[in-house]
Amino acid sequence: MGSLPLEEAAPQPLDPEAFSDDSHAVLNFLAEYYRDVDKYPVRAASLEPGRLRGLLPDAAPEWGEPMDAILEEVRRDILRGLTHWQSPSFFAYFPMNASSAGFAGEMLSAGLNVVPFIWAASPAAAELEGVLVDWMGRLLGLPRGLLFAGGGGGVLQGSTCEAVVCTLAAARDRALGRHGAVILSRLVVYASDQTHVTFQKGARLVGIPPANFRVVATSAVSGHGLTGDAVRDAVEADVARGLVPLYLCATVGTTGVGAVDPVRELGEVARRHGMWMHVDAAYAGSAAICPEFQGYLDGAELADSVSMNPHKWFLTNADCCCLWVARPRDLTAALSTDPEYLKNVVISDSADHDDDKDVITSSAASAIDYKDWQISLSRRFRAIKLWVVLRRYGAAGLRAHVRRHVTSAKWFEAAVAKDERFEVVAPRKFSLVCFRLIRPPGFPDDGDVNDVNRELLAAVNATGRAFMTHFVVDGKFVIRLAVGGAATEMRHVRAHLTVEGFPKYLCEILTLRGNTEWIVCHSEGIQVSLLIPKTAAY
Repeated sequence: MGSLPLEEAAPQPLDPEAFSDDSHAVLNFLAEYYRDVDKYPVRAASLEPGRLRGLLPDAAPEWGEPMDAILEEVRRDILRGLTHWQSPSFFAYFPMNASSAGFAGEMLSAGLNVVPFIWAASPAAAELEGVLVDWMGRLLGLPRGLLFAGGGGGVLQGSTCEAVVCTLAAARDRALGRHGAVILSRLVVYASDQTHVTFQKGARLVGIPPANFRVVATSAVSGHGLTGDAVRDAVEADVARGLVPLYLCATVGTTGVGAVDPVRELGEVARRHGMWMHVDAAYAGSAAICPEFQGYLDGAELADSVSMNPHKWFLTNADCCCLWVARPRDLTAALSTDPEYLKNVVISDSADHDDDKDVITSSAASAIDYKDWQISLSRRFRAIKLWVVLRRYGAAGLRAHVRRHVTSAKWFEAAVAKDERFEVVAPRKFSLVCFRLIRPPGFPDDGDVNDVNRELLAAVNATGRAFMTHFVVDGKFVIRLAVGGAATEMRHVRAHLTVEGFPKYLCEILTLRGNTEWIVCHSEGIQVSLLIPKTAAY
């Protein structure tokens, strides 16, 4: 028998030499990228949809190509079309942290490529995950009852969205077990007008009628956090109509303005009415590694579940979401499957069994089958990534990381507050600052001011030197500056209140609108006057 024809020869995808060469090429590419990332426009605002499709062929290549050629195409065609989330001047949405330790952990996860859906499928991976979620819970000051050590437990999901669907399913099945399936159409979910839209999507996915999703209003008086009285009123009104309160979301660090719901106050309402309470700390949960922020989680012992995303602000590359539950059996009852081919196989040394026989059990002693803690069956070895981050930086390093960003945001908030042209719209609690241009004399209405703020944000983003996003609260168009990038330093934050930052673009916009005069721009405590044709405004 001869060898296969060349065109049918299979690749050797894990050849050690090729693996080393390709990996080093990618590592060198990324090292160069991180060295120069602040030279790229943070967001290529001038690109039109469909650009990349026009650069790529219509069909996949028939023959493989060298890694150098592939990376050159990434550099030439793909990098130009990316929003650079790891740029030190990326202040949009919330951060998506990366680090050399996070990348190293991701390489280990991808390289080992195990699938720990049941304990037997990769025992060390499953057990490391259990250890990690307890480590994280202790670091954040969570109550013992949410940890494996206290009868609760945790799992690493891919995102808060997945965690929310899982907890909603658990709450639904717990309620159906108590009251019967006939109440499904009467179950109600409660959240605030600041709660992430993920909860509305999750409620739909588990069969909650859209009309039964209660959005409870917040106001500036409460810092846009929910109040126990408002939730209590909504719940009691529903109970009077024959509806069944199911689930309440309390958020620590909302996406829009960084608001914090009072966890203990809401937990007491939830307990009184038999509701499941979930604490969504996706962004701000990372801050709880610092003792000065742990008070925002006061009352977490009343929660049925808590989640936070290390991939946001904890130097852990995406994806990684910690979910803790007080009663794991509620979660697994809703999500478990137990076909014969997924039963754990345990090698027994007992003299009662022949040496060549396995003992097959539905659940090995002390084993956790994480397939029953999530939606999908397959899962990644996320635990090793988070483990490497914690080992490499330690709790002290992660606290310093969080505090550095909070210090920068605090400086920006104070600087904006001192500038009479701007206002801080919501009190800063963590590293998110929400601000806007206030209504100057001569502006006819708030709508016109919203337009100027919209133009101001667009002008700054169009430069490519920064990228920020917006929110609308109480009818006000608000600019969000979310500090949290792994490479972001104070100098990157300060840059936006110098003459070349917001003041410059504000002057240009007001000039075009004909609302201009001498405008004083503040640069690190120094007043710099820009001579603009004078009119009656500003």
